[in-house]
Amino acid sequence: MSQQTPTTLTILILLFALLTSPATARYSSPSPPAAPFSESTPDPPPRAEWLSASATHYAASDAAGGACGYGDLLAGGYGTAAAALSEALFGRGQICGACFELRCREEDAAFDRRWCVAGASVAVTAANFCASNYGSDAESVPGHCNPPKQHFVLPVEAFEKIAIWKAGAGNMPVEYRRIQCRREGGIRFTITGSGIFVSVLISNVGGMGDIVAVKVKGSKTSWLPMGRNWGQNWHVNALLQNQPLSFEVTGSDGITVTSYNVAPKDWSFGHSFEGKQFES
Repeated sequence: MSQQTPTTLTILILLFALLTSPATARYSSPSPPAAPFSESTPDPPPRAEWLSASATHYAASDAAGGACGYGDLLAGGYGTAAAALSEALFGRGQICGACFELRCREEDAAFDRRWCVAGASVAVTAANFCASNYGSDAESVPGHCNPPKQHFVLPVEAFEKIAIWKAGAGNMPVEYRRIQCRREGGIRFTITGSGIFVSVLISNVGGMGDIVAVKVKGSKTSWLPMGRNWGQNWHVNALLQNQPLSFEVTGSDGITVTSYNVAPKDWSFGHSFEGKQFES
């Protein structure tokens, strides 16, 4: 048998050492597969705590207009779930569009709990203002919306989901909490005004429902901040005709949704346009 040279022998020894070393065995094993993206989805935020309030009801035929500017509440999709809020909750209209879950406060000893629908709750939207009556005491029925009372006036259809309707029953003790709004379709932008005065009613807002900031941008302008006129009517003084319009809407939770080119170049006053929607 022929004698191997030192160089060949050295190479064979090195190869044998590499193939059997712990380091090689460790790095040659395959990495575990990455977890699917869906597994890393964060848990939803906890729901708000229940707070005490009172509630009365109104007829659905009265669901028109409103201090939030939504117009016909039935046609706008708010009708049988549109609530009027007392001054302590309404906050000069900043709360317009927010959603609440209400339930009868069965443990209230001062109220006949037989009128409660046990275990039931109802979701409503802040869409109107219940004016104070300073000629009456806050504990009386006529003064139920006086400060500092936290009070909801519900459509009778919503009221009957959590309590048995009874004429003259007076204020019903309830508990309420903020919840996410779920809407069909996108945010609606209804543009009115004249000339350089542009007013936009923003409705059908999902997510938190209430809005803290709005910006508008034409194809010929930068982003322009809009001011709250009243309720969910926002305005700006700018020449925006003959250019597509984009909107940036920020909810009370700080989340912003941007809808590009919502209104086309030939938009006109008195029309509504649909943009993107908040996740909920």
